[in-house]
Amino acid sequence: MPVARQVLAHAATAPDRVAVLAGDAPPLTYAELAARALTESAALMHDGVLPGQVVAIDLAGGAVDALVALLAVDLAGAVALMCDGTWTPAQRAEILAATGPDHHLTALTRSTTPPADGSADEPVPVSDDDLAWGGFTSGSTGRPRAVVRSRGSWTRSFDATSNLTTITAADTVLIPGPLSTSLFCFGAVHAFAVGATVRLAPSVAAALGDLGELGACDVVHLVPAALGVVLDALASPTPPASRLRMAVVGGAALPPGARERAAAHGISVVAYYGATELSFVAIDPDGDGLRPFPGVEIEIRDPSTGLSLTPARPVGGTDGTGTRTTSGLGEVWVRSPWIAHGYLAGARGPLRTADRWASVGDLAELTTSDAGHPRDPSSRLLLRGRGTGAITVGAATVVPEDVEAVLRTVPGVRDVVVLGTPHPRLGQVVTAVVVGRDGADLDLETLDRSCRDRLSPAQRPRRWFSADALPVTGTGKPARAVVQADLAEQNPAYRPARSHSLS
Repeated sequence: MPVARQVLAHAATAPDRVAVLAGDAPPLTYAELAARALTESAALMHDGVLPGQVVAIDLAGGAVDALVALLAVDLAGAVALMCDGTWTPAQRAEILAATGPDHHLTALTRSTTPPADGSADEPVPVSDDDLAWGGFTSGSTGRPRAVVRSRGSWTRSFDATSNLTTITAADTVLIPGPLSTSLFCFGAVHAFAVGATVRLAPSVAAALGDLGELGACDVVHLVPAALGVVLDALASPTPPASRLRMAVVGGAALPPGARERAAAHGISVVAYYGATELSFVAIDPDGDGLRPFPGVEIEIRDPSTGLSLTPARPVGGTDGTGTRTTSGLGEVWVRSPWIAHGYLAGARGPLRTADRWASVGDLAELTTSDAGHPRDPSSRLLLRGRGTGAITVGAATVVPEDVEAVLRTVPGVRDVVVLGTPHPRLGQVVTAVVVGRDGADLDLETLDRSCRDRLSPAQRPRRWFSADALPVTGTGKPARAVVQADLAEQNPAYRPARSHSLS
């Protein structure tokens, strides 16, 4: 965790400031957190952990212990690899065998007394180019692969993140999710960097429940679905206490109206697009659209030829800064200081690199008013989903997110996932699985009408299913491959509603 040295600095200048809150556990000050991390770091080095080695953190002691371990590994100059507590024993064994960490940390010393030999006094010297953190990602399906990144790819983005989110040492930052997810881990890391208080919760539901963390927090990091849970709770007849002023939202696109709903409760929303492999790519702090994150260049390329589509053709007229252009639909390629080093153990994944540019295959269009310059602050990125999720209907290509965006605006729809299911003549047809609000039955006539009015014939779902809930990945994205497999196996959780003719 490349922030341990900032924690030591805060411990020296503000030792009594609260660093971590978690449930009913006693608050942990920055002085106490630093002392524990230094002691655990000395224990790791005594056990043979060397600078640059990978330490898999696989603890059963909870999120506070995980943070202490992450700091300790960083102080030892090693690479912290955070395991997922939801893995089954078989999954854990398979994943650790595939990634091959040098050490497997399953317990802490739990000592608060530094060793008498002074070995805990000084952290190992490090540089920004050293690898410092590893996290697991699997997209919508597949065995998780470990992404590793350098210390500088985290710490150099802290200033821009602080400017965009306005998080300061005076804030309490809610982290309502597992630290094995880069979205939540970064939220905790950045909060420590600025000297804020990190409040840990296993989920947004827990934060809204008996522990009541929401009422004592100023900022929250979460995914769009969890933001919806918070806003629903605040709009209920008996809303929880809340002093939230900022929600930092990543992992998927904001649902329609979410920013306006948040504003009604005094909450500003900073939404961003990125990936574990790419870190921050684009940011939307005001609802005016995604624009390049500071220091990031974006290019849209033709997936089949690899040639740049930025810029392509004029659109509209001028907006005072030049002719608007749009790239057309293509793959997002990024050049920035925040890109990950790669995957552990030579694993293969969606990350591709070429001449300091990188992509994970996401599809988007880019509009700009400055002759297509990829760092133009007027550029806006319109995401259209992951290329591998596109649906081929005859000769037409359908982006699931386009269809989902329409269906989410239909009254009574709480959630939806769109995917392709096999068809003997067309290859695939568009299939929608819809979750109604408050358990309401699917109103197919309303859904059909919305599709006819706003979608092309190829985009319209021909098969409909209803469900009580949908599986999501750790970052809140729809787990399309899980739904696809469940439909193929005729899982009763997905209830057939109707199949339309293909005329």
